Amino acid sequence: MKCVNHYGGYLCLPKTAQIIVNNEQPQLETSAAESSSGTTTGSVAASSVAASGVLPGGGFIASAAAVAGPEVQTGRNNFVFRRNPADPQRIPSNPSHRIQCAAGYEQSEHNVCQDIDECTSGTHNCRADQVCINLRGSFTCQCLPGYQKRGEQCVDIDECTVPPYCHQRCVNTPGSFYCQCSPGFQLAANNYTCVDINECDASNQCAQQCYNILGSFICQCNQGYELSSDRLNCEDIDECRTSSYLCQYQCVNEPGKFSCMCPQGYQLVRSRTCQDINECETTNECREDEMCWNYHGGFRCYPRNPCQDPYILTSENRCVCPGSNAMCRELPQSIVYKYMSIRSDRSVPSDIFQIQATTIYANTINTFRIKSGNENGEFYLRQTSPVSAMLVLVKSLSGPREYIVDLEMLTVNSIGTFRTSSVLRLTIIVGPFSF
Repeated sequence: MKCVNHYGGYLCLPKTAQIIVNNEQPQLETSAAESSSGTTTGSVAASSVAASGVLPGGGFIASAAAVAGPEVQTGRNNFVFRRNPADPQRIPSNPSHRIQCAAGYEQSEHNVCQDIDECTSGTHNCRADQVCINLRGSFTCQCLPGYQKRGEQCVDIDECTVPPYCHQRCVNTPGSFYCQCSPGFQLAANNYTCVDINECDASNQCAQQCYNILGSFICQCNQGYELSSDRLNCEDIDECRTSSYLCQYQCVNEPGKFSCMCPQGYQLVRSRTCQDINECETTNECREDEMCWNYHGGFRCYPRNPCQDPYILTSENRCVCPGSNAMCRELPQSIVYKYMSIRSDRSVPSDIFQIQATTIYANTINTFRIKSGNENGEFYLRQTSPVSAMLVLVKSLSGPREYIVDLEMLTVNSIGTFRTSSVLRLTIIVGPFSF
C-alpha cells in the first residue's frame, strides 16, 4: 500500500493505483503496458462509469449521485471519487466522499472497504445445527463437530462405527460419543482406556479377606468360616455338626474354630484325644489302710488287707486259710485278690485275663472254672495249658460298673488221694466310656 494525500485527508492505495482527473493528465504513473497500448485511462474510466456506473472488473462503483464532472479513479478495481460539481476545478478542503463496496464489504470510517463479518452481524443464513465461518467477502456454513454435511443437512457421525475409539464399549450420542467400561473397570484419564478397579482398596465389601482379580474381586474367609450366600460375608462353620470324629468325647463349636472337651477323670492330649488321669499317682481320697486302684475315668479305694476270717494275709493281696483250722477243710486253700479295668463297649470276644498256677505238683491235674460272678454269661474261661487258663469276654460291657468274678483252680493227684483248690478273685471295673 501507499499513502496519497488529497484535500482534507489522505488515501491508502495499492501501489498500482492511479488517480485520474477528467481532462487532466494522470497524477500517478501509468503502467508500461497501458502506455504502450495507447489507451487513455481517463477516457476509459469516464466511459465505463458513464455507461454502467461500474468500473471494469466489478470491484467498486461510484456513489449513487451520478453527477457529471471530474472523476478520480483510485486503483484499477477499487473506487471512483467525484469532485464537487459546484467547483469542478478544485477539491473542497473537507470533501464528503461516499464509497459503494462490493458484496461482502462495507465502507469503514477511514473510507476503505473492509470485510463484513456476517457471522458476527447475524446476516448469515446458516442453520441452527451449523457453524458460521467468516471468509474474505463472504462466509461459509459448516456442521457442528460430530456432524457431517449430507446435502444441505448436517447428520450425526456415528463414531462407534469407525475404527475403535473406546477400549471396551462405545456409546454414540448426537454430535459426539462417550466410552463405557464393563463392571469392574473404570475409565482412565484419557476417557478411552478402561483400567481395572481394585475393589479391595476402593470399597472393600468382603467381611474378611478380599482378593482383586481382573474386572472383579472375590471374597474368602478365614479358617473355620465359609462364605454366605451373598458371597461377601462369612459364616461360622459348625465343625461339630459336620463330623462326629473330630473329638474323642465332646466337640464344642466356637466362632471360627472348635475345641474338644473330656469328661471328668480324663485330660485332653493333642487337642482331641482324652487320656485317663491316674488319680492314684496324683491326689486321691483313699485312707492309709486302703489301696488306690485307678481305672479308666476314675479310681477306687480297696482295703489293703482284704482277708476275711478264717483267712490270714500272707503277702500282698494273698489270703491263706491255715490247715490247722478245721473251717479251712471245706474252703479254698488260698484266695488271691486281683483288679483290672476295661473300657466300655470293648469288642468281643476278647481275651482279658490269664490265670496260672504258681505251684506245680508232680502227678497232678489242674482244672479251671468260673466259680461265681458269671450269672449273665458275660465271661468264658478257656484252659490254655495244664497250668493256665484264659478269661474271655464274650459279651460287651457298659460302665461304669464293677464285676467280681471268682476263678477257681482245682488240683487233684493222679490217684485221687490229694485234692485242693485256690481262688483268684478278680475285680473288673468297667469304665464309663470307650476310651
